[in-house]
Amino acid sequence: MIPLFSFGIFLVIIGAIGKVMDWSQANIIMAIGLLFELFAALIFIWQKIKK
Repeated sequence: MIPLFSFGIFLVIIGAIGKVMDWSQANIIMAIGLLFELFAALIFIWQKIKK
C-alpha cells in the first residue's frame, strides 16, 4: 500500500509542476495520481474494516 501512496503523491507533484509549466498532460497526470491515492486509501480502509 505504501508504494501506491508514494507513487500517487509523486504523480500529483509532477502534475502540479506540469500545471505551472503549462504542460497539456498535467491534468491527466494529476488525475492518475489522485486515483492512486484513492485506491491506496480504499485498500487501507478495507484492511482496517477486515480486522
